[in-house]
Amino acid sequence: MVSRAEFTRRRRALMEIMGSNSIAILPSAKEVVRSRDTNFPFRQDSDFHYLSGFPEPDAVLVLVPGREHGEYVLFCREKDPVRETWDGRREGQAGAKKNYGCNDAFPIDDIDDILPGLMEGRDRIYYEFGNHPDFDNQIMGWINSLRAQVKNGAHPPGELIDLSHILHDMRLIKSPKEIEIMSRSAEISAFAHIEAMKACKPGKSEMQIEATLKYHFADHGAQYEAYHSIVAGGENACILHYVENNMPLNDGELLLIDAGCEFEGYAADISRTFPINGKFSDEQKHAYEWVLKANKEAIDQAVPGNPWTAPHDTAVRILTQGLVDMGILKGNLDQLIEEEAYKPYYMHKTGHWLGLDVHDVGDYIEDGEPRLLAEGMVLTVEPGLYFSPKTKGLDKKWWGIGIRIEDDVLIAKKGNQVLTSAVPKEIDQIEAIMANR
Repeated sequence: MVSRAEFTRRRRALMEIMGSNSIAILPSAKEVVRSRDTNFPFRQDSDFHYLSGFPEPDAVLVLVPGREHGEYVLFCREKDPVRETWDGRREGQAGAKKNYGCNDAFPIDDIDDILPGLMEGRDRIYYEFGNHPDFDNQIMGWINSLRAQVKNGAHPPGELIDLSHILHDMRLIKSPKEIEIMSRSAEISAFAHIEAMKACKPGKSEMQIEATLKYHFADHGAQYEAYHSIVAGGENACILHYVENNMPLNDGELLLIDAGCEFEGYAADISRTFPINGKFSDEQKHAYEWVLKANKEAIDQAVPGNPWTAPHDTAVRILTQGLVDMGILKGNLDQLIEEEAYKPYYMHKTGHWLGLDVHDVGDYIEDGEPRLLAEGMVLTVEPGLYFSPKTKGLDKKWWGIGIRIEDDVLIAKKGNQVLTSAVPKEIDQIEAIMANR
């Protein structure tokens, strides 16, 4: 787990950037109703977690650089034996100070009386407007209340600054501990993918394979999926965010799985595609080999100093060449790329940042140019080809083939490290695993 010392280091680093005479305010996530009087499982806001590790809803984190009585203030729920009997344990103010290192902790119900006083006299408020509309209104209400008292000597904050830009840049570069946790998340997810390959056979359902993934996530210490798993047989794989996972698995078709666990808050994100009956057909093999080539060569481009677009540009070139080789596209390679002729078969980017969120935070563009990759970043590399029966003019022999091969890649000091390398992706490796089911 991330240590209290690391959470402290993160808060100090943020406050150093904020400077003196400022204040940062960050609300927690809220519980979300699933239906009537039942809620979805609570998942903490990633920014809030990054700075505190505090796991409860109805909380507000406040950082006040230079505050005499302590710079880290937390508003949270009070201890309540009745509610704890029904809904689970609460830290309360004493637990927040003892276990999560805040200097002061106050009941969340007292926030109207206390937070405006912490804001008063500060020149700048750092806050993420737009994510919590109700709390946005509270913030503006407190500011307007202070403005109304200017004639009485009040000093309201004069500047509102987006906290997310600074905080998300911090989150983009992973610490050694974060890398350790993400490596474990990838390891658990890799094992689950291999077990899914072993469990797959014609006549089973997508739902059963999804259950295999979830079981092995939990069995190895990851209680939750990082996102809703995609378990897509046949032409369902041509739906990029297919989540129904309720169809039978048919002999002769491929199964595309895009799944990863969340371990200690950090996501893994892996895609593998394999034949349901354990043996690739000629057309499946042909398409798969081009996607695999794109995956490998795109990973080779994920190194320090390269623009983050380099893996995508490489994948596009290889996949377009593959489409020409398969007779699906015709013409000059450079012109086909310029015209985006590949788009009906490869319509998404080749990767995204990965961390506390599966589509993690951090700018992709800096000063109008693609961001350069740097040590400590983690991104996915996920080329694919999708041959939907709905694609106009596509030869029927390709119909229903959907392939994606996705790995999680850590940018290292020199080169990279593939965190998900334990999941086989060579054709002979996959067929060998499935032959021994």
